[in-house]
Amino acid sequence: MFSWLGTDDRRRKDPEVFQTVSEGLKKLYKTKLLPLEEHYRFHEFHSPALEDADFDNKPMVLLVGQYSTGKTTFIRYLLEQDFPGMRIGPEPTTDSFIAVMQGDVEGIIPGNALVVDPKKPFRKLNAFGNAFLNRFVCAQLPNAVLESISVIDTPGILSGEKQRISRGYDFAAVLEWFAERVDRIILLFDAHKLDISDEFSEVIKALKNHEDKMRVVLNKADQIETQQLMRVYGALMWSLGKIVNTPEVIRVYIGSFWSHPLLIPDNRKLFEAEEQDLFRDIQSLPRNAALRKLNDLIKRARLAKVHAYIISSLKKEMPSVFGKDNKKKELVNNLGEIYGRIEREHQISPGDFPNLKRMQDQLQAQDFSKFQPLKSKLLEVVDDMLAHDIAQLMVLVRQEEIQRPVQMVKGGAFEGTLHGPFGHGYGEGAGEGIDDAEWVVARDKPMYDEIFYTLSPVDGKITGANAKKEMVRSKLPNSVLGKIWKLADIDKDGMLDDEEFALANHLIKVKLEGHELPNELPAHLLPPSKRKVAE
Repeated sequence: MFSWLGTDDRRRKDPEVFQTVSEGLKKLYKTKLLPLEEHYRFHEFHSPALEDADFDNKPMVLLVGQYSTGKTTFIRYLLEQDFPGMRIGPEPTTDSFIAVMQGDVEGIIPGNALVVDPKKPFRKLNAFGNAFLNRFVCAQLPNAVLESISVIDTPGILSGEKQRISRGYDFAAVLEWFAERVDRIILLFDAHKLDISDEFSEVIKALKNHEDKMRVVLNKADQIETQQLMRVYGALMWSLGKIVNTPEVIRVYIGSFWSHPLLIPDNRKLFEAEEQDLFRDIQSLPRNAALRKLNDLIKRARLAKVHAYIISSLKKEMPSVFGKDNKKKELVNNLGEIYGRIEREHQISPGDFPNLKRMQDQLQAQDFSKFQPLKSKLLEVVDDMLAHDIAQLMVLVRQEEIQRPVQMVKGGAFEGTLHGPFGHGYGEGAGEGIDDAEWVVARDKPMYDEIFYTLSPVDGKITGANAKKEMVRSKLPNSVLGKIWKLADIDKDGMLDDEEFALANHLIKVKLEGHELPNELPAHLLPPSKRKVAE
């Protein structure tokens, strides 16, 4: 009795049940978001409809930069091998978009064949026409790095007189299409000739709303002296601050990403540390891929909702018979006011609205009489998805992360420093003595022993209280000293013998010299008498 009263509420409160994140994303998009997009012609204004391949594909890295900033060389450095279609030179050599992907056989697939392959996530690029497809290829090759990620090489962005040359297709729109679907966007700059052209500025602005995916590489940094490098870095940060309107500073990696000797090796340690940071960021992409796709679906749903409000508002304002053309012009000119009204009525953040100028340009070619009025049910379905189903998928994302082995990019340059002495840094901090045959702490142990025997050892050990009296002399905070104690008390008996005490003092010295403490004690720091105990 009265079962009809709670039907809608029950439907909203029971989220969909999915077996995998990928399956859930596909189903939510097709059943809940796609109907709203189609009803309000979202794909004509913003982004083509998503397909299964968009949810199933490997993480992708998009490289963007002016010509001769080292984009193609960067890919070759990562892969440690040439790829089909690769051309490197000081002038604009890459005049195509090249998707570098894993394949059993090395070869090139032309753009027109790529956009009809349902297994590749590029079918919707067909909308950009032959001028673009003739400049789009997929380079396939067997490579360990490409088993985990794909890399998109782009034409060098032009500067000066060169940027007046028409490409024959909407370059910024193509980049924006890729930006919506990739996991990381790497902007490359040449430290030797830093210049942000008008076209590059427009490209960066076109990547608005994807700042969370952006990383910046200041490449070829070995070609200039340290003082000049500091000036270039400052100029780059200032320029980016003017173009990228975010309160957060985009991460900039400084280095020289090629396999040639460094021209000026003064900053070698800095370059190596920056490279490892960038590599760790790229290596994490497979692990975070599902979360990125979920986040992109949420952003798309928010934009689709705003678009529906805009289109339905324009439809509502249009006269039914006379004066349609004049009213259309008036509405397009006053679109900013319509944005403001929608923002107030529906409590929508200004950042969720599409670019005003671009939207006005697109509306000029539209027939407003074909727009649809507001259909609340479609919006309610999307709201229900955002409120309940997305939360269910978030839980599933975490479950998949726990159940699956750790996914990381392997092979190529990512393996280069894992083996031998080149992964150890320069023997500083906790890494000091890693290649020495003798225990590195033994060098200063006689000095530490003198202090140890003044602390009233009993049966060769001092109490925690006596050790604390000495350790606090370092003036390090208790949180740091507590970590040092945990690392040094190897047998976990709450006391320190002479070797453990020497180790504790060695770690205090490491910290006082400005280095970070390890989370676990490295094998080379274990006292010789404790190594069998640890095993």
